[in-house]
Amino acid sequence: MKLHKIIFGSALMLVSGSIFAQADTNETTNDVTISIPEVALLDLESVSGNTNITLTAVAPTEAGNAITGATDDSIWMNYSSVVSTTEPSRDVKAAITAGTLPSGVTLSVEAAEYSGTGGAGTHGSSANAIMLSGTEQNLVTGIGSSYTGDGPDNGHKLTYSLDIDTAQYGDLSFDSVGALTITYTLTDN
Repeated sequence: MKLHKIIFGSALMLVSGSIFAQADTNETTNDVTISIPEVALLDLESVSGNTNITLTAVAPTEAGNAITGATDDSIWMNYSSVVSTTEPSRDVKAAITAGTLPSGVTLSVEAAEYSGTGGAGTHGSSANAIMLSGTEQNLVTGIGSSYTGDGPDNGHKLTYSLDIDTAQYGDLSFDSVGALTITYTLTDN
């Protein structure tokens, strides 16, 4: 009889252990925290791999005519941006940060609207051409969370224009060279 009680008690314990074990393995949970990083990256790209350009005014071929300016549209601006709900957009500003323009000329830059095959999101809108100076000016505005794709033919194509200021034509000097640094800054709004 005692042996029957031990066997019955052991069987009862095994059955209850199995019932409780099934309840424990039927469902479980874990916490997942998701974090999105802030991203604000900006660079310039060109087909040649070199983003330095030379703008050379064009000499006239007929006496009595003025020299004319020059343009270059070989540079592309790429960016990656993830904004916050409190600062929902960014701008790209441009300014001359080193060097001096030669007398008698002006330099402007214009960013075309976004184009490319590798980007997505809220790309910025291009402003009109801006006359470059030592003061930052908006070139592209309203950039949200987006990316342009990397390399030339993605992003905003930049067109630099060297123009002759006819009001200051008398200040031109063929031996003055303007080596400038143009700085582009991706700023929060």
